[in-house]
Amino acid sequence: MALAAIDCGSNSTRLLVTDDAGVALHRDMRITRLSAGVDAQGHLGPDAIERSYAVLREYRAVMDAHGVTNGLVVATSAVRDAANGATFLAGAEEILGVRGRILLGIEEAHLTFAGATAGLEPDSRPTVVVDIGGGSTELVGPGPGGLVSHSMQLGCVRVTERALGSSAVTPERLAAADTMIDAEIERAFEEVPALADFRGRSRLVGVAGTVATLAHLDMGLADYHREAVHHLVLPRETVGFWRIRLQRLEPVDRLNFVGMTPGREDVLVAGLRVLERVMSVLGADDITHSESDILEGVIGWLQR
Repeated sequence: MALAAIDCGSNSTRLLVTDDAGVALHRDMRITRLSAGVDAQGHLGPDAIERSYAVLREYRAVMDAHGVTNGLVVATSAVRDAANGATFLAGAEEILGVRGRILLGIEEAHLTFAGATAGLEPDSRPTVVVDIGGGSTELVGPGPGGLVSHSMQLGCVRVTERALGSSAVTPERLAAADTMIDAEIERAFEEVPALADFRGRSRLVGVAGTVATLAHLDMGLADYHREAVHHLVLPRETVGFWRIRLQRLEPVDRLNFVGMTPGREDVLVAGLRVLERVMSVLGADDITHSESDILEGVIGWLQR
């Protein structure tokens, strides 16, 4: 029995097909930018919806080829924030022929944590997962009564659209982005005081496109190479190095770097700046990249 997890994220649409034991049979990721304009307009645009639906039609064909009998499509920040999010999800369910769910922030955090921490080497420090998406950034880690988490309105697309802009970064735009980022981080610590316990004593694990692209850039990998970047440790200085190097350039010129994923060239700087500020506040000297994330968490949920 094959299982399928589909993630309709703010910046990308992804598919994971596994056998009933959770062994991966097929993976795919497409940049669909579902969240384009949501922050300003409050709803998903027709072009963004059609880009996503076109990919989902292809995914249904892949699922048919693998004989998928059980699956779940999940939607996160962009759909959660959009007035027409439920309508979009209904269309996705019809195309894919599986159930759908718009995840609450806490549900997204728990599924991401489950996937990201699977297979990690033991560590005496508590593990904190940071998930930088297109519309939001989730922090999740162990607390005294279970997992604690917070979803910040700090996705790479949102920070780009609101503050950083889609061109070479000026000092004024960087300052505006920092004001936005720092305010959201401060609000997270105010609303969830338990997050303060993570400072200076945790192992930070990063998932999703910002950290994955950084790993490929730093290793100079032209093609996706899961084994090479899974659990790769990236120092905070590396995050800053690439952020500074890329922000001086126009997005089209950022594509000249080996490892840059087309479709992320205009939002990666924002994602890296969010990551830098989070690492600084948490006192993390490095971050471990995990290629396992919410998709693996969804597969685990389907196996129950």
